[in-house]
Amino acid sequence: MKTLEKFGTASVFHGAGLAFVPLRQPLREVQDAEVLVRVVCCTICGSDIHTFTGRRRGPTPCILGHEIVGRIEAFGPSAPRVDWTGQPLQAGDRVTWSVAANCGHCFFCEDGLPQKCEHLRKYGHDLWSPENAWSGGLADFVLLDQGTVIVRVPDQVPDALAATANCAVATAAAVLRAGPARVRSLLILGAGFLGLTACAMAREAGVSTIIVCEPDPERRERAMRFGAGVTAAPTDLASAVLEASGGRGVDLVLELSGSRAAVEASLTAARIGGVIVLAGTVLPTPAVALNPEQVVRRLLTIRGIHNYIPQDLVTAIHFLVGPAQRYPFGDLIHATFPMLEVDQAFLVAQEHPGERVAMVPSGEES
Repeated sequence: MKTLEKFGTASVFHGAGLAFVPLRQPLREVQDAEVLVRVVCCTICGSDIHTFTGRRRGPTPCILGHEIVGRIEAFGPSAPRVDWTGQPLQAGDRVTWSVAANCGHCFFCEDGLPQKCEHLRKYGHDLWSPENAWSGGLADFVLLDQGTVIVRVPDQVPDALAATANCAVATAAAVLRAGPARVRSLLILGAGFLGLTACAMAREAGVSTIIVCEPDPERRERAMRFGAGVTAAPTDLASAVLEASGGRGVDLVLELSGSRAAVEASLTAARIGGVIVLAGTVLPTPAVALNPEQVVRRLLTIRGIHNYIPQDLVTAIHFLVGPAQRYPFGDLIHATFPMLEVDQAFLVAQEHPGERVAMVPSGEES
């Protein structure tokens, strides 16, 4: 495999409690349908923090970072010159892409679940090797495989916010898509970045009653600026739901906190015929009690959502370009660090859950 006379640096993660190791490594020629992207910004997602602290187990060594925006550096000879929506692509274009590359022809791809592809490759989650040396966002470059959904990012979206499109914002689009076609009342459990994004998206979609449950009072206050009409602490949730919904319960519940108690609360907050979407419990969580008679008699639908389909990423970009401008998303970017200060950046990110810390190429911090 021919390498180029060009090098870049990646911050390699070797395990919880260990410092990142900067590694200068060569670039190789871009092959087949690959696309080489120069990283402009990578934001630290909650799952990155879980891996960093050891709460989430992943292969090591690896290059963390999957919320990424970058500029196209080079195309492989058979790489498409259009993005997923059909817009032309050329070197220098600013793009984001799906958190995973899929094969397109396995059982799950053909069943409409590309995020569960039997040959899945997830950026920021894969084992580092000399052959897989540019696989995450905490690096100068990312090499995109065939099967990666690429979407151009319009200029009006700031880099740090654009980076969140391919995880938090696309996932928010996915959980709302999983609900019923008509949603008049909505309960969101958790007011982190994902919950606030879903709140703003739901308000823009015309949902009239939005309740946000969150134990942190500052986050509850912030949720009001992202479209919530009612906020409640967990201890006050039952009465808040009954009052806001006319005693029926809500049409749709989104569990986005990952809390066992929140999952239990979701089972009682939905109305007869309501839909419950679970997306926050991506770490091992104690089991919850489920009364099947109540699920039957109350005609409940319970769905799990993990990652998203390509259209959700497109929806995310459209939201960031337009409706998101009416909400203070810039306040959710807590700080910006140069890539070489990644250890300090992760410490700050741990201290500010629900916000984002942005990583940019060294010399471009602000």
